[in-house]
Amino acid sequence: MREHKLAITFDIEGAGAIGDQLSLIGVYYDLGVRWMLMAYNRGNLVGAGCHDVEDKGLTKFGRCVVDEMERVGMVACCSHTGRRTSLDVMACSRNPVIFSHSNPKALCDHPRNIDDELMRACAATEGVVGINGVGLFLGNNDVRTENLVRSIDYAVSLIGVDHVGIGLDYVFDQVELKEMLASMRDSFPVGSGYDSVPAFAVPEQIPEIAQALSRLGYSEVDVAKIMGGNHLRIAREVWK
Repeated sequence: MREHKLAITFDIEGAGAIGDQLSLIGVYYDLGVRWMLMAYNRGNLVGAGCHDVEDKGLTKFGRCVVDEMERVGMVACCSHTGRRTSLDVMACSRNPVIFSHSNPKALCDHPRNIDDELMRACAATEGVVGINGVGLFLGNNDVRTENLVRSIDYAVSLIGVDHVGIGLDYVFDQVELKEMLASMRDSFPVGSGYDSVPAFAVPEQIPEIAQALSRLGYSEVDVAKIMGGNHLRIAREVWK
């Protein structure tokens, strides 16, 4: 930040990437991974995904994973994760837990979105809910800035400005995304809106988001929190 450079970190979309090897968490951290999702739509040895029919919650191994992530300084993320598993993660974590890119279910009833109880539980850990710009999860495939800001404003009204951020989840390579959706059909079940590539809010909309929040009466300080300050707070607290 002092040198006005763009910083890049990595995340892992689902703890299936570690298999049953806790030691890989430290290895990934050393490679630059700074947060990891507990699941990616479907379950693994840690717990359930948001598209699983049954969610038995965080497993014994999953609790060990949360503990090891805390030890090395990796943030636990519950986007794409089953509801009960997410609640268990937030109940047992001593660090802030995030939903890096999840939207309010109250505004768009999709299995990938999160309900008010999950959002409140996240805030109770001092975590952050990052609003994504995927049209399927914003509703009606509408990625206009006004619609995205509607989700931000809802989240702020529910859990407070200190617990809301942005996680656009923008995909630059749309061809690769289409191939992934086709090759991972079990993770993207039929009838859930994944039959075609959804619209995405683009990074160029970020200044528009800040301006729209200002027009709604958000202070400059609060806009800065939403635009990245809240995520930075967690990084300073958790990363080692």
